[in-house]
Formats: sequence, C-alpha cells, structure tokens
Amino acid sequence: MNLKKILPAIAMLIAVITFGCKKDDNNISVNPEVISSAPADNTADIALNSKVSATFSVEMNPSSMTASNFTLQQGTSIVSGTVEYVNKTATFTPSANLVANVIYTATIKSGVADLSGNTLTSDYVWNFTTSGVVDITNPTVTLTAPLNNATGVASNKVIAITFSENMDPSTINASTFTLMQGSTAVSGTASYSGKVATFTPSSLMTAGAVYTANISVGAKDLAGNALATNTAVEFTISSSTANMAVVDLGAAGNYVILAKTAINNISTSAVTGDIALSPAATSYITGFSLTNATGYATSAQITGKIYAADMADPTPINLTTAVENMITAYNDAAGRPSPNFSELGTGNIGGKTLTAGLYKWTSTVTVPSDVTISGSADDVWIFQIAGDLELSPTVMITLEGGAQAKNIFWQVAGQVTCGTTSHFEGVILSQTGINFQTGATMNGRALAQTAVVLDGNTVTEP
Repeated sequence: MNLKKILPAIAMLIAVITFGCKKDDNNISVNPEVISSAPADNTADIALNSKVSATFSVEMNPSSMTASNFTLQQGTSIVSGTVEYVNKTATFTPSANLVANVIYTATIKSGVADLSGNTLTSDYVWNFTTSGVVDITNPTVTLTAPLNNATGVASNKVIAITFSENMDPSTINASTFTLMQGSTAVSGTASYSGKVATFTPSSLMTAGAVYTANISVGAKDLAGNALATNTAVEFTISSSTANMAVVDLGAAGNYVILAKTAINNISTSAVTGDIALSPAATSYITGFSLTNATGYATSAQITGKIYAADMADPTPINLTTAVENMITAYNDAAGRPSPNFSELGTGNIGGKTLTAGLYKWTSTVTVPSDVTISGSADDVWIFQIAGDLELSPTVMITLEGGAQAKNIFWQVAGQVTCGTTSHFEGVILSQTGINFQTGATMNGRALAQTAVVLDGNTVTEP
C-alpha cells in the first residue's frame, strides 16, 4: 500500500466532509449561551422584591421564554411568577416578595431556543441568597463614558452608562436611553449587561458637533425602583475615529495561506504569495502538482513558494514560529476590549458600509449582499466573531477611501465560507477552517488553525 498516494486523498476527503467545499449546507450551528445573570451566581443579601434575569449571547425566540423554561425554586418549591423577554434578556418577576434569608435556585432550561432554533446545550442553573429587607433605594449613575463636557470624543464612540446596582434590562431601551444632536434624535441601539447600558450609534457622529446622551427615570432596578434622577451627558466630537493598533501577525504575515492540518485545492487556482502548512506534512498539501526543492516546493498555480513541516531545515522551525505567531495574533484580535460596534445588524451585515473600529458579535455573521469597508489608508478594522462567517455566493466586499486589506482583521471562532464567485478583503484569522467555494477570490491572507480548502480560486496577498 502506497501511503504517500493514499494520505493526500484521505486528507482531502476529511476536509471536504468537515468544511463542505461546495455545499451551502455545511454550516455549523452555534448554540446560544447565558452570558450573565442578575443576581449573579452565589450572590448574598438580595432584596426580597428583586426580579431575576438572564442575558443570552444571541437573540432568542420569545415564544420559548415561558415559566416552564425559566423557573425559580426555594428548595423543591416552585415560585410562581411571570417571564418577559426583551433585547436578549429574559426576566422572571415573582408574584410576591421572596422569603427572607433563604437560598433560591434559578434555572434556564435547555429547551429555550434562538431565532434559528438552536437550543442551550444544557440547563443553566444559578443560586442566590435573600436578605431580610425590601429594596426601596433608587439606583444612581456612577460613571459615564465619555465624561460630561468631554471634548475630542472619537466619532465612533459607544456611549456607556454605569449604574450603582443591577438594572431591569427591559427598562433599558430606545425610550429611556437616547442620544441627541441638538434637537435631532440619533439612531442607534441601546443594550444592557453587567450594570452597564450602552448606546451604539448607527453611523459615525459628526466632527465638531455637540451630542447629549440621556438616561431617564424610566430606567429601573430589579426591585422596580426608578433611577434617582434623569441624567444627561454632553460631549463634543473630534474630527477622527479612535485608531487602533494593527494586529501583529509576526512570522505568520510571511504567508498568504497558512494552515495546521491541510491545504486542499480541488481545481486549478491562482495564488500569489507563499503558502505553508505545519505541523502537518507535505502530503497534506493536495491539488497543486508540487515540484520539490530543498526546503520548499513550487507549483505552476502559485506565484511563490510552498512550505511544509517535513521539509529540510530551516523550514520546520520557521513554520513552528509562524504558527505560534498566528495563534498569538488570533488571541490579540479576540481580546481587544471595548468594541465600537456590538452585534451590528444582529449578525447580518449585508448592504452595510463599515467604518473603522472594533466590531463584536457573539454569534454567526452572515453577508448576504455586498458590503463596503470605508476609511483611510491608516484606519484599522477588527471584526470579533464568536460563530461562523458566511459570505454568500457572488457577494462582494469592496474597499473605498484608501482602506487597505492588510489593516482589516476578521477574527472568527468558527469556520469561514466564501461562497461561489464571491470576493473577500482582509486578513482572516480562523480558529477553525477556511473554505473558498468555486471561483471565490480574495485580497488578503487566509490563516487557519485547521485547514484551508480551495476550489478554482484567486488568492492574492495584500
């Protein structure tokens, strides 16, 4: 048995099965999660008139938010109450005050589902202990960002209001948290998590303009106490966005394609730049008709060189460093704090123009129609995606205003799929795999911690 002939075929078959090279039915479902609760797990001295809430990673199906799927118990006794769902948060309101100085158990059942029908992987359970008092204290605002009367505020700033205690998420909305430019209301999204309410404008704010963020007494804590007073924060916008540092790719930036387990090419592609595979061996690079040399190989389909972990020195150590740098770069991009845009389009960014900044999604991101990335040559974009990234067939990502692909970083925890004849711009840092369907093109880099699959593609380093 000739293993050198069999192993590449096996590798390609695995990649096809895993990453679904030509199919649209290869998407991996991402289960929703509970990302925070109020009261938090094992919290003590909770007021007797408190509500209980849980915030999810994605928008959920409201019809699944029922009293049978969100329960509160004292020992084995079920607490009666009602469940309300607003803006990714389910809130349980007991029918009567809780009992003093006892432990309660709250449970979100695995039957709750997101809008795609995906359910929790298991029940989410947490406990808290009550105090002996009823909460009649009005919450207050303890911090704002920006500060009141601040100047030089970045035009892509997300406004944040921090409260003195946990608030009722259902009372943090477009009516209670607003942004005004003079007498004109600014469109945007209000959200709440972990004592912090945020307002994300739908577009960049105007340089030199004065804005006022308002949080009203309609905002209430979990005991139903209204905010102590209406709060207004006034600030002036600068002429630019807040520039981020680029993600340092290190030695991973030497390659247009870098993968760990396989690089499979199904039909003739045209790749400009070096490609590399490590720790897998040369046999797991398939479909390129390699011509071997010392420490590298060549192919008529690649304007550059091909490297793999089993080639002559110093290639193995160079590739080990490159892979380590790729993982470091992924972690850097994933760990950038304070996003300028959170859950934009609830994960559907088709048709949008994306200005410079840090974007974050806790679910899959879909691109069903053309997207424009707009900014200057020095601007930086980082997209943090906890699920998959799916670019539909024929969809184009285009650059304008001098934006450069080398400054655009797509950090994706799931797999990336570029549909047939689509076009992609930027550096992909995928914790899973990258799949280019037939005829898809890319200006950027494909850096994957598993496999990269090609099928008649044009891939060009930026």
